[in-house]
Amino acid sequence: MSGGPRASAGELGEALWKAVIDGDEYDAVDVVRAALAGGWQEEDLLLDVVAAVQARIGLEWAADRITVAQEHAATAINERVITALVHNGSGTRPQAVRGRVTVSCVDGEWHAFPARLVAETLRLRGWQVDYLGAQTPTPHLVAHQHHTNSDAVLLSGSIPTHLPRAHTAINACRSVGVPVVVGGRAFGVDGRYARALGADAWAPDARGAAAVLEAGLARPTNVRQAVDDLPHLADQEYSMVVQSRGRLVKETLAELERRFPPMREYSDAQRERTAEDLAHVVDFLATALYVDAVELFTEFLGWTADVLSARNVPPHSLVTGLDILADRLHDFPRALSVLRAGAARLTDRTDPAVTDTVV
Repeated sequence: MSGGPRASAGELGEALWKAVIDGDEYDAVDVVRAALAGGWQEEDLLLDVVAAVQARIGLEWAADRITVAQEHAATAINERVITALVHNGSGTRPQAVRGRVTVSCVDGEWHAFPARLVAETLRLRGWQVDYLGAQTPTPHLVAHQHHTNSDAVLLSGSIPTHLPRAHTAINACRSVGVPVVVGGRAFGVDGRYARALGADAWAPDARGAAAVLEAGLARPTNVRQAVDDLPHLADQEYSMVVQSRGRLVKETLAELERRFPPMREYSDAQRERTAEDLAHVVDFLATALYVDAVELFTEFLGWTADVLSARNVPPHSLVTGLDILADRLHDFPRALSVLRAGAARLTDRTDPAVTDTVV
């Protein structure tokens, strides 16, 4: 690719996609090294090519065009591509001239790829970065701040059900005087949940995170509790649903089998998957109650129905499951409102095309 005009992002993306989906790590690395030789900058390759291929991996999995194993293998190769890209053998390293920051995933969040992109982008721009990776427990994150006194914590989350833990981390970091910038799909496409949880800033992507840091962040001086940001938590609906999670899943599964006769023919593996799906429904319901956002639940159900349709599983069974949950949560007005909105979303669906996924 270095012998002619500079390859476009689309051309590079197709070449990298073929390499990662074929499981060829060497070809994948060759693609980005040739692009560097052809005039591309590291940051642009990271964010306009590698990140785009990673997003495509997620979409292809959701559409059931690649397997879970292929998705994992492709992601692992993309991770090695990043390493090869930022340690490209030039013998030089970016100079840390701006300050020191911590980049981490929310406790429980194992989708570390977006956080890695942020960390490498900030390094390229002259920040000293402590990259803590996936699933960092909040006490460890705070202990690291006592040790380093970072200029900021950048917290990544892809799965909305981790928002309560993100809220804990935000308040914990701010309580020791470190501002928090959050990003990732968990916080909403416009950062609405970041604002609700009291983060100091939200960034839509790695370039946005760099811009926030370069603009400067004030050290927080006030300490807040969860109920200060989210006064609706005083009704205890969120806590009660979380505490009842196991019972709700078990009872809903049993009643669903009675109301949905095809389930009686399910294999053990199918029943286990159905139980997992119900657990996700309860988790997203609880999170919607936590942030008081009906749309968080309805968007999840729409995505779930799309994935089920791609796998030839009838999404209408979800409506029955919501009805059963509503019977068991009849004393919780906010939960009932969320469940009814979810059932309406599923009933109104006409086009099951897969449109998005979490990477």
